[in-house]
Amino acid sequence: MNYLSPLEMLYKWEQEKPNEIYLSQPINGVWHNWTWKEVGEEVRKMAAYIKNQNFPKDSKIALLSKNCAHWMMTDLAIMMSGHISVPLYPNLNAETLGKILKHSQANLLFVGKLDNYADMKPGVPSDMNCITFPFYSEDYPKWDDLTTDVEPITENVIRDSNELATIIYTSGTTGDPKGVMHKFYNFSFATTNAVNSLHLENEVFFSYLPLCHIAERLLVQMGSMYSGGKVCFAESLDTFAANLSEASPTVFLGVPRIWTKFQQGILTKLPQKKLNILLSIPLISSLIKKKIQKGLGLSKARNIFTGAAPTPVALINWFARLGINIQEAYAMTENTCYSHVSYNDNINVGSVGQALPLCDVKLSSKNEILIKHDALMDGYYKDEEETAKTIIDGWLHTGDEGVIDADGFLKITGRVKDLFKTSKGKYVAPSPIEMKLSANKNIEQVCVVGTELPQPIAIIVLSERGKLKSQEDLISSLTTTLEVVNPKLEGHEKVHNFIVVKEEWTVENKLLTPTMKIKRNAIEKLYQANYKGWYEGERVVLV
Repeated sequence: MNYLSPLEMLYKWEQEKPNEIYLSQPINGVWHNWTWKEVGEEVRKMAAYIKNQNFPKDSKIALLSKNCAHWMMTDLAIMMSGHISVPLYPNLNAETLGKILKHSQANLLFVGKLDNYADMKPGVPSDMNCITFPFYSEDYPKWDDLTTDVEPITENVIRDSNELATIIYTSGTTGDPKGVMHKFYNFSFATTNAVNSLHLENEVFFSYLPLCHIAERLLVQMGSMYSGGKVCFAESLDTFAANLSEASPTVFLGVPRIWTKFQQGILTKLPQKKLNILLSIPLISSLIKKKIQKGLGLSKARNIFTGAAPTPVALINWFARLGINIQEAYAMTENTCYSHVSYNDNINVGSVGQALPLCDVKLSSKNEILIKHDALMDGYYKDEEETAKTIIDGWLHTGDEGVIDADGFLKITGRVKDLFKTSKGKYVAPSPIEMKLSANKNIEQVCVVGTELPQPIAIIVLSERGKLKSQEDLISSLTTTLEVVNPKLEGHEKVHNFIVVKEEWTVENKLLTPTMKIKRNAIEKLYQANYKGWYEGERVVLV
């Protein structure tokens, strides 16, 4: 099959619907819009400017910004100018930023919408060429000033499908980020087949998860380009709910923490007992569901996804009662976010769906999930050793453990590398246990540990709801959870006690990745000295 590239999709919509809005972004509460034609013009002018800098062919150009219209325009301009984009997380610390800029050998850095660039700036080499975006300008040459008198590229530049398009640095749950290399063909193959499989056409997307992450980049950026859709952005955390409601997307992707926040917000206004009563009355039930869906901004959503980390079954079932049917998906940077998805008409709760077309999947002798298709990464940039460990005989070794049922539904059962051994010599997979424990709505974050302990213990951070509980009620609730969950676990997996810590795990304190996954290594390092003392404590230890 002949797959069109992202640039070819831009040219298609420039011709077919030049005056339709493609990008819509709130700035100081006012929505700014760019049509396909206007996006094309901006991209063509910036591409011409970059080309005029006479960088060596296939130079790396870095992109540091939160999601905004100019992020997407920049990525396309880098493609059109003949170079390779290196998107960066907008919340990196200066040290990691400096490492990536040096490792990628970036010739140019775009600096856009950021919350704390002053803290990050020390990581930018003093001789680095930088360009800043409109609306969010730093003390660098500005986009509009640079492109004012530039003649735009008028030809429809076509990049070879085997040329390197981007280097995506992973968020690094263990160790330093690795640069995943993807050629243009990978985007073309993965997006075309995903869009066709999900029947996406003229969709409205809501962009708030980092665009430098493969899930947002493939679903929102590429998905919008290949479906001829529209992208609406969130302005800030404070305006997130209002922006989502105004955008009313037809496709929405939420990581587990977002779904937990949504749930907590609903329960704050409508306690569970009252909600249960209202949902049991047929006519009222329908009205309540519609009101909640509209309030969240999901009344028009036809595909509602969750991914990036495990989502508790109890949470998915809770939303299903509200008519919000969450589709789990599973993929990773190394396979261009093309692996498994739950279709909206065939959801098997607890599984991450079935393999997408032209994607082969099998389990190793250790039940590790292996993936093979035509859009696997070209390798890790400047790291042949890690590449050779990850892709073996054409199969991507995901590091995830799973089971596949007779209908091809895949269930993730843990991480191969996350296994720990108790003092009894038994191996424990923490992820499935954490999923069961997190059904308790007083728990915001949980990490099951237990190296060299007789039984695992669970370190938790309380949700807002949990923080409001009296000590007596909280201990009672958590004790009940242990009594409910432990009988469902194998003897060596049973959780000995809960440890409630005060410090939240955030990206800023380096206990979460930018995609909100817990960094087990960092959490272990922080707390391990306390394990034995905690183990000898009460059923619920309040630190």
